[in-house]
Amino acid sequence: MIRAAVLPAVGSPLEITAIELPEPGPGQARVRLAAAGVCHSDLSLTNGTMRLPVPAVLGHEGAGTVVSVGEGVTQVAPGDAVVLNWAPSCGTCHPCTLGEVWLCVDALAGAANVHARTQDGTELHPGLNVAAFAEETVVAEKCVLPVPDGIPLTDAALLGCAVLTGWGAVHHSARVREGESVAVFGVGGVGLATLQAARIAGASTIVAVDVSPEKEALARAAGATEYVVASETTAREIRKLTGGQGVDVAVECVGRAVTIRTAWESTRRGGRTTVVGIGGKDQQVTFNALEIFHWGRTLTGCVYGNSNPAEDLPVLAEHIRAGRFDLGALVTERITLDGIPGAFDNMLAGKGGRALVVFP
Repeated sequence: MIRAAVLPAVGSPLEITAIELPEPGPGQARVRLAAAGVCHSDLSLTNGTMRLPVPAVLGHEGAGTVVSVGEGVTQVAPGDAVVLNWAPSCGTCHPCTLGEVWLCVDALAGAANVHARTQDGTELHPGLNVAAFAEETVVAEKCVLPVPDGIPLTDAALLGCAVLTGWGAVHHSARVREGESVAVFGVGGVGLATLQAARIAGASTIVAVDVSPEKEALARAAGATEYVVASETTAREIRKLTGGQGVDVAVECVGRAVTIRTAWESTRRGGRTTVVGIGGKDQQVTFNALEIFHWGRTLTGCVYGNSNPAEDLPVLAEHIRAGRFDLGALVTERITLDGIPGAFDNMLAGKGGRALVVFP
């Protein structure tokens, strides 16, 4: 028996409870968690914005140590330090054959599996494949990647989602070039990673936007050169900061219609707007045909930073070891498993950056 954070049903409170976790079967590995990040996507599962089978053990951003492996596992062995990969690619579907592994149609197939059971025998699913909100988890071999040398295991948890997403939004989706101006909407864990990635890319003006004035110091430490408290005049303020033109690139990390629309309006004519935030079906964004023609902007979605974790982690590791990317700067709260519901409340209130569950 281990302790885990369980979502009994959509809309229900999270329960921190004991569950029965089986030993790894063929092609699986059992991992003892060192840390797990509390991501907005976990919150999106609780409120039904993202629909996956429940009841489920939540958590998808984590790192830990392999304790045992099942038959046929060759990529990892007991004692290996690993990052959990919640969206493994199959390698054979159409997007994968095009090299777009972040769009793999089978990436979340594992979420339908039976992962564990409660004490009364209720079957539990792994919320986003890896069930990282638990002392230990059992995952498919393809859901683990080696922690790069020189990266502390606890900090490495952030590589599993926030960092890859923010890095990829800048370097793969928006393709920020040296000297360009960038606006980042939302200064949570992903937004802070995006700001650092924009700084590393050589962006000149970097504008951070958030509803909370208290996040300015966090944003500037991550690389923001300007800070704007979100309001009805945000787009106008950003254009004023960029010589009346708007930014070359806007990255939206919130997933709300009004924020997406503001990011679009903050982008210069011919610029690029990238949407990272996951919004609900009720969040409708509208454009008229004339403005699409006139402004010539590009609006694009971004899944998991359009990243290939196996290729991007070594690149990120070089920046981390060199001190250019600071993983610890994303974390504003270190908590235990019992602190996850409170971390959800803070996310809803727009407080802080990344909360990190640290296991003893």
